[in-house]
Amino acid sequence: MKPSLYFFPAVVVAALDSGNLQQPLTTDFSTIPLLGFGTWNIDRSNASEAVSAALQAGYRHLDCAAIYGNQKEVGKGIADGLNKTGLKRSDIWITSKLWNDQYTYQPLLRCHRAGPADNLPSYSHAPALVPEALDQTLADLGLDYLDLWLMHWPVVSSGGETKLDYLDAWHAMEMLHKTSNQLRHIGVSNFSPSQLHHLIEQSFTKPFVHQFEAHPYLPQSDWIEAHRAEGIAVTAYSPFANTNPTYKPGPNDPPLLLTNTDMLAIAAETGCTTAQVALVWGMSRGTAVIPKSAQVEHIKENFGALKCKIEDSDLDRIDGLSKKYLKRFNNPSKSYGVKLFEGLEDS
Repeated sequence: MKPSLYFFPAVVVAALDSGNLQQPLTTDFSTIPLLGFGTWNIDRSNASEAVSAALQAGYRHLDCAAIYGNQKEVGKGIADGLNKTGLKRSDIWITSKLWNDQYTYQPLLRCHRAGPADNLPSYSHAPALVPEALDQTLADLGLDYLDLWLMHWPVVSSGGETKLDYLDAWHAMEMLHKTSNQLRHIGVSNFSPSQLHHLIEQSFTKPFVHQFEAHPYLPQSDWIEAHRAEGIAVTAYSPFANTNPTYKPGPNDPPLLLTNTDMLAIAAETGCTTAQVALVWGMSRGTAVIPKSAQVEHIKENFGALKCKIEDSDLDRIDGLSKKYLKRFNNPSKSYGVKLFEGLEDS
């Protein structure tokens, strides 16, 4: 029997009805602001300024990762933003991620969630690199704890080889979550349905959050509903789809989301920008969204999505974009040499 976990979509509905989209998804012990600030691809030269500006603009949710290579600068921005706003560390939500090479193939005694927790075996030890990776992330960010630590991909890279492997790392993360005060929650990113179900069956702890790509060109509505049924919150990355310069356009790619004619029409009708329209659409589905920008004016513009009002008919119109332009932009299956996202849209 699966233990009960937490997901309250009514909170999201109430937030939308009140016009306060910064109202978080809430459990009995934590809050995740729906509008976050992403730090992927923000250059170290202005990462500190951007993060500080985000906090000053009103963001209370920051998304980071070891592989982004800018966590020291992000940490300086956090300190500066807290100082200039008068906020406390406890006023903001900070997520980071464990990278693929920050754990090893070191075997663990597998644990199985077969019944009541008291009847489950304990695991003996964790891959040595996982605690070190957490310590390094906290040191880089200048923090004592993370609100959320995610496994970035369901793979491990070692000795030039990448393979699907995630249970050992997850069990090590579980152990840290259970025994230290450095982690409030743990979760995953970029898992397929079979991988997520396997992890849940083989573990004590269900992921608190699953972060994956979701936007009007890749809505993943059924996948989001499956998380709602499991009590797992969702954070959607790349909410602007192919506007991210990392996703180099191909000959058959859809138009840039923020210049899509339907998005432009809705923006004109509502007096919002296309970026704000995309973010409201994402938040209206109960997912947290994490737009990134290095420019202060865009940081403020994106935060203005909280005041943007969009009719249900326009949200339905955006829902329909994927029927013409279904596209996943972040899929490193070829470079990793493994099959990712099996069973999902545009895998």
